[in-house]
Amino acid sequence: MALSPEILEKYDMTIGIECHVQLATKSKLFSGADNDANDKVPNEATSPIDFGLPGMLPVLNHEAIVLAVRAGKALNANIAHVSRFDRKHYFYPDLPKGYQISQMYQPIILEGYVEAPLLDGTLTKVRIHHAHLEEDAGKLTHYSDFSLVDLNRAGTPLIEIVSEPDIHSAAAAKAYATELHRLMTFAGVTYGDLYHGNMRFDVNISVALKGATELGTRAEVKNLNSFRSVEKAAEYEFIRQIELVEKGEKIVQETRGWDDASGKTSSQRSKEDAQDYRYMPDADIPPVVLSDEDVAKIQADVPLLPAYYRATWKSLGLDRSVTEALLGTKGYAVLITEIQKNAGDDNARRVAHWFASSVGLGDDEVASSITNFVPDSYVELAEMVGKNELSSTAAKEIFVELLTNNTSPRKIAEDKNLLQESDESAIMAIVDEVLADPASAQSVADIKEGQDKAIGFLVGQVMKKSAGKANPGLAQQLIRKRLER
Repeated sequence: MALSPEILEKYDMTIGIECHVQLATKSKLFSGADNDANDKVPNEATSPIDFGLPGMLPVLNHEAIVLAVRAGKALNANIAHVSRFDRKHYFYPDLPKGYQISQMYQPIILEGYVEAPLLDGTLTKVRIHHAHLEEDAGKLTHYSDFSLVDLNRAGTPLIEIVSEPDIHSAAAAKAYATELHRLMTFAGVTYGDLYHGNMRFDVNISVALKGATELGTRAEVKNLNSFRSVEKAAEYEFIRQIELVEKGEKIVQETRGWDDASGKTSSQRSKEDAQDYRYMPDADIPPVVLSDEDVAKIQADVPLLPAYYRATWKSLGLDRSVTEALLGTKGYAVLITEIQKNAGDDNARRVAHWFASSVGLGDDEVASSITNFVPDSYVELAEMVGKNELSSTAAKEIFVELLTNNTSPRKIAEDKNLLQESDESAIMAIVDEVLADPASAQSVADIKEGQDKAIGFLVGQVMKKSAGKANPGLAQQLIRKRLER
């Protein structure tokens, strides 16, 4: 059934998001196996511990603890002085030992919050209930009548960040997921490769009539790996659940999958309650004990986070969309800030706009192809523009080449014959030639009658006669000077 705006307005959407973040450790959570499963032969990055063979005992990866504590700072969260691991008994066909090691009762990261910017510039505040450490399962590949298992991912260290149900629109869900990704990557907690599942979002969504005192029955949409999918899945579920309520049907508490191609969710299985997992303390792993001094020492090394860059860039006067786009890749943010610090706001502003207009911001593939993050070359280019040595078009052309080439911008400009002529006497000679041309007579007459737009033709003629080298701003000034005589 098609839902009218009036029906949609009757309901509130409530969303909580669980996000699995793969930690950027070299080895797995409880074994020395390689933590990078990308491009590996199936079941290559494994150890007897990951296979759950008899007699194999887990050894906790210290670096995973360090990264979890770093994540706590990014989440404005408290860190538990004592955290413990539990066994989650549930049939995982891709986890041979028959249980997952997780933190159910005493997680390492306690209450916190994230403030995510919305498109209108306001902030949505989402409280963090907790975040816990756990190991990932393997991966099943399904065929027509059989499945194959790859355990390369089994034992990968994760933190699962669990939000409170504080999100009330699909746009806010997308904003929260986006900001969470920024926080985790800027803090160095994860590589953040969404394509390879470094961060995966489970969106829990329910609907209820406005003013209702209880939340509706929720459905969980699992394993979303893009911000757009988070938004679109929330939009779809909101409408699907309202349609069921309007028909008088019950919403089932269940796990659902998302299909990008069709833009729809589909039922996968009924949702278990916590008791169905039969948690029990893991006797093989001692508790993690951290003092306030331990936490402070670890968090002192956390790199600058997005809020710092937003505050620092206020003096640049950038459009909000440019700021948020630049924050999509940490390398861009660091570069712009370094330029601002050492070469001033004007140069930083120019470089920021070049990145925003010439580069696929937030595109990991594009970012990885850029090899030149040396501020000096970009500053030199910006200063050449400030001195009117380059046109804006020429500057963009040189900027694109600089992304993968640390050659001097001036050398590139000279080799490509892009340097702009700003010698007043040389340009004045061309201006006199253009004004003396009969083809310019009508434009000259129009300008004298107050039709100022006509000067564009004359500037164009100067640029043509100078082979594009004349400074157009100076050319316009000199044309006006001649016509005022």
